[in-house]
Amino acid sequence: MKSFVAIALLGLAIALGGCADTPPKRDPEYAPVKPIEPPPMPTGDGAIYHAGYARAWVESVRAQQVGDLITVRLVERTDAEKTSSSSVKKSNDQQIANPTILGSPVQFGVPNNWPLANTTTNNLQFGFKSDTDFSGEGDAAQGNKLTGEVTVTVVQVLSNGNLAVRGEKRIGINQGNEYIRIAGIVRREDIDALNTVPSTKIADPTFQYVGDGQVASASVMGWLTRFFISAFWPF
Repeated sequence: MKSFVAIALLGLAIALGGCADTPPKRDPEYAPVKPIEPPPMPTGDGAIYHAGYARAWVESVRAQQVGDLITVRLVERTDAEKTSSSSVKKSNDQQIANPTILGSPVQFGVPNNWPLANTTTNNLQFGFKSDTDFSGEGDAAQGNKLTGEVTVTVVQVLSNGNLAVRGEKRIGINQGNEYIRIAGIVRREDIDALNTVPSTKIADPTFQYVGDGQVASASVMGWLTRFFISAFWPF
């Protein structure tokens, strides 16, 4: 009996543990990349100029190499609307005429206890008629808006000069954190004089807005609940 109670308590603990999912955490993939370090400066050669250490008097502040920073201006807005309607109608009407035998139509009587309106002058004529009418309508609309600024890091300079960027912003609010993650490819020509680029100019973009903490966990269905619903609940 004690072993049965222990097994039952263990099953209850597993079930309660299955009611909560692991919240999102900081993703190492979006961690900042360190800038390229210049080679060590030679010593004792008497030179006043060394390659890799020169700074131009006038140069662009735009990002151009691994480790540089770019500020992404989020100006995402999507609006989608879809309307559909369908109508199906079908009508069938079939008649089987009373046959003629030896030049005379078939006519006969049936017992009075038959559930017929007429039991004296019946024949073999049959008729079938059916009507089907179906109509359906659907309407769906969706809108999203994301604004703000996130500074990301150049993680790779592609062979054509484009810059692969990614980054993450974490905002701690009361009982949890909010994460804004960005990744994509930026053309150097799209970076303005303030070293910023609109999110609409990022190729192959990835924008994630996720959270963790008590509020985020409360709105997520546990994996055990999802298992029973998807496996056993047919509706």
